[in-house]
Amino acid sequence: MHRPPIDSTTRLAIRLCCLITVTIGGTLLLLTSCTPPPSEERVVAFVNGKPITQTEFDNEWTDLPEATRARYEKEGGKQVFLKELVDHELLMQEARKQGLDQSDAFRDRVRRYKEKLLKEELLKDRMKATAEPTKEELDRYYEQHAGELLTPLKVRVAQMLLPNFPAAKDLETQVNRGGDFGKFAQRYSIDGKTKAKGGDLGPYRKGLVIPEVDEVLRTLKPGMVSAPIKTDAGYYLVMITALEPEIIQADLAKRERLRQELVYLKRKQHYDDAIAEIKAKAVVRLSDGSRYPAGDLTRR
Repeated sequence: MHRPPIDSTTRLAIRLCCLITVTIGGTLLLLTSCTPPPSEERVVAFVNGKPITQTEFDNEWTDLPEATRARYEKEGGKQVFLKELVDHELLMQEARKQGLDQSDAFRDRVRRYKEKLLKEELLKDRMKATAEPTKEELDRYYEQHAGELLTPLKVRVAQMLLPNFPAAKDLETQVNRGGDFGKFAQRYSIDGKTKAKGGDLGPYRKGLVIPEVDEVLRTLKPGMVSAPIKTDAGYYLVMITALEPEIIQADLAKRERLRQELVYLKRKQHYDDAIAEIKAKAVVRLSDGSRYPAGDLTRR
């Protein structure tokens, strides 16, 4: 086909269009090349090609109990913790490699553990809010076990009973001059229960001594002997000494045991209340072939 000649004006227009096209294309290419690539998660370690990301590491670190974090800080900080995360991942990979997560026994354990967690999740807010005893509740519980616990007056008590005032006054004087209270009690006391032990009654507790003696005992300082205390049984002399640190520590341990016991009792009560509340809205019945008595199973 014969093409008509292109005049100079047309040729100039074509060149201008080509120049504009090239300029726009180059600009777009430049803009595309300057666009930063999407940011990638920082990786702190690879374990057989599997990454441990910074976010995963930070989450694990944050979830640690405060005391555990303090221990890591003391033993080398996050570097030691990262080593343990790597060890953990190696163990997990090896366990899966051996197919341990595919056994029926393992899956059954996982199922039961998930059920346990689900139950705890249901009850956790209710139990957490009510389980820790208040100071008043603790004081009442301690009072119920007063015979087992030391009072704030942490002293050991010794006493001797004399038949008359002159005998009691004479022994008071001798003890104040350096005489041995225990030996005098063994020799002269007419209290058959404490005589052989040198008058030792052990750590002070509520109700340990008769009221007349108790009233005077609270005014003494360790190492002091009282003046003769008149009672229907005769005249008492009483002395207190500081308790050994081991006895005080044992008392603190007993208080903690009682606190945990009260926590358990409160938890059990609130658990029973929660079950009763749920059971009140449920329908529970034994099958006809059951060999077990209904008891509390169906009771609302």
